[in-house]
Amino acid sequence: MTEGVFGRESGHEQVVFCQDRASGLKAIIGIYSTALGPALGGTRFYPYASEDDALADVLALSKGMAYKNALAGLDLGGGKAVIIGDPATAKSEALLRAYGRFVQSLAGRYITACDVGTYVADMDVVAKETRFVTGRSTDDGGAGDSSVLTAFGVFQGMRACADHRWGSPELAGRRVGVSGVGKVGHLLVGHLVEAGARVVISDVSAAAIERVRAAHPEVEVAANADELVRSRLDVFAPCALGGALNDETVPELRAEVVCGAANNQLAHPDIEKVLEERGILYAPDYLVNAGGVIQVSDELHGFDFARAQRKASAIYDTTKAVFALAEAEGVPPATAADRLAERRMAEVGRLRSILTPA
Repeated sequence: MTEGVFGRESGHEQVVFCQDRASGLKAIIGIYSTALGPALGGTRFYPYASEDDALADVLALSKGMAYKNALAGLDLGGGKAVIIGDPATAKSEALLRAYGRFVQSLAGRYITACDVGTYVADMDVVAKETRFVTGRSTDDGGAGDSSVLTAFGVFQGMRACADHRWGSPELAGRRVGVSGVGKVGHLLVGHLVEAGARVVISDVSAAAIERVRAAHPEVEVAANADELVRSRLDVFAPCALGGALNDETVPELRAEVVCGAANNQLAHPDIEKVLEERGILYAPDYLVNAGGVIQVSDELHGFDFARAQRKASAIYDTTKAVFALAEAEGVPPATAADRLAERRMAEVGRLRSILTPA
């Protein structure tokens, strides 16, 4: 059944299926490209309905990481891993350590980090079996929670969107809808409130909503994600799982700008054309949500938060550059972002064919 996915020419360098029966580990590691360096990307722990679904997700996510890392100016390739199962019931020290041994077996071709369903404490456990892991706790010499600079980077990308659309990066008075206020979304809300934006939120978790409301009582709450999409907004920020921009939601969307933290927001490539036809400015997700990978990659050099934050601040300028190229070449922003990333992978990757002394 998984043969069909590979039959579509995914372009990946390597896909590894990992299983440890004793701990219950079933995982897939996808390495899309190492043209710029070792493939860096997080580990998603999720109860996929089937192995095919898990494989499709890891292939899409690892390719996205290659483009994200290239566009962020990092000398790192793109990879991702998924662990199949419910993290609330299946996660254990034995399972995480077994996973770490599989990561170690790749000898540095893949470097892992946190993602949906995995946390800093989990990476500390994985690190007991492999040195190819980032996103560890500060006590363990790591960068801590990568959500911090992910949210900061999305905020910088949103400021660039505002400048492109309205002639000023200021978000004061702008009505911003944040769909999903989990690890990244609730931090993004904090930046927006501080900037003077009027924020509306939605989430399937009542606890997540209450956490935001406790910190920011002025924030409005939509009944659900569909209501938020139909609200009059200046900016819509998808910050939950992928596929938020699809054939059902985009025709209902009333925002002028889409800029959020979720990965793989476009349900299919043609959706961006619909956004453009409707006059909605779309900031490619892997462009603006790169703050987290910038944060954990800095860990590879001895983590310095101020240095990592300065690098994440550049997301503002990169977003502006993507919009400028899109206008110059008459293409949607996602196409322009892809072209910039592909050029860097091709140009810098080519240099690796030049032999240098060890």
